[in-house]
Amino acid sequence: MADKRDYYEVLGVDKSSSDDEIKKAYRKKAKMYHPDLHPDDKEAEKNFKEVNEAYEVLSDKDKKARYDQFGHAGVDPNYGGAGGYGGAYTGGFDVDDILNSFFGGFGGRRQSNPNAPRRGNDVETICSISFEEAAKGCRKKISFQRIDNCDECDGSGAKKGTSPKTCSACGGTGQVKINSRTPFGVVQTSRACDACGGRGRIVENPCPRCDGKGRIRKTREEEFNIPAGVDDGQRLSVSGRGNAGINHGPAGDLYITISVRPHPIFERKGNDVYCELPLTFVQACLGAEVIVPTLDGKVTYNVREGTQPGDRFRLKGRGIQSLNGRGKGDQYVTVTIEVPKNLSKRQKELLQEFDGNSSDKNYQNRKGFFNKIKELFGE
Repeated sequence: MADKRDYYEVLGVDKSSSDDEIKKAYRKKAKMYHPDLHPDDKEAEKNFKEVNEAYEVLSDKDKKARYDQFGHAGVDPNYGGAGGYGGAYTGGFDVDDILNSFFGGFGGRRQSNPNAPRRGNDVETICSISFEEAAKGCRKKISFQRIDNCDECDGSGAKKGTSPKTCSACGGTGQVKINSRTPFGVVQTSRACDACGGRGRIVENPCPRCDGKGRIRKTREEEFNIPAGVDDGQRLSVSGRGNAGINHGPAGDLYITISVRPHPIFERKGNDVYCELPLTFVQACLGAEVIVPTLDGKVTYNVREGTQPGDRFRLKGRGIQSLNGRGKGDQYVTVTIEVPKNLSKRQKELLQEFDGNSSDKNYQNRKGFFNKIKELFGE
């Protein structure tokens, strides 16, 4: 898409930037354009979405590699060639089909009947969600690739109106026996039939839609429920959404790996949420009623008089809900104190007057520090 900006340009980084540098750049940009700071600002909302889209790609190693090689076409499923989510694509044929024709699935176990129903393979995809969506749960439209039975031939591989024929070379078993003479006598072994490729059937009139394979790769888009409390890297399974089974066997499963985008304000540890709250010097000294952001909205909190940098307070039950369980975590807020800059002459005079009227009783930590110095080095 020609109107899309380069993702590295969006975040203000280059291709050699580390994962940490990309993450820091994202947090800075996301905080700059966050909707909470720019209510009803369409331009900021557009920039915020653009930043999130860029980070979703550049924070994922596979997507980043595709983007570096193909640009937006490598990560945008609408281009149809190199992008999108889904299982491993092997350029028009399914390696698992070939292995199954010889071994009948996992474990290397020989399939005695090549026409017996077999379960389809599982499919994996990635779903990127916001911090809030992970905490609250959501319904998400997810695109993934899977192998379906051809709807033209119903999976037979034969042209409509025809049907596959039993292989005369192997009698439909998919195996041929070979006698080999050895010093120990004649040894009989079996191998896949060359005539039918181990399938036991021969398609004389291939289906034009699937080229006789009986299966085609499709890109599907479905909505799924993402449960509240899901964390970054967790996998969700959806039964029966994987590759279609062979010979009308059951379909495999779909595994969705969750990728949670970092939040510009909150961090998560378990089910607890952490954030920082900047206070002015006066608020910390005198105490104040302040606004604290939470996942449930803004709340008021009374900061006590004499609050120190690094003090932490807890908001009970303001964390993240346990996944598929009861109870919620807490929110921990760490206080930072911003030292004012660009003071006017009058402000400086007031601070000097304040300092002149202060004593050691106003600075307990400072008093203790210099007492320890006296103990170590004397007067």
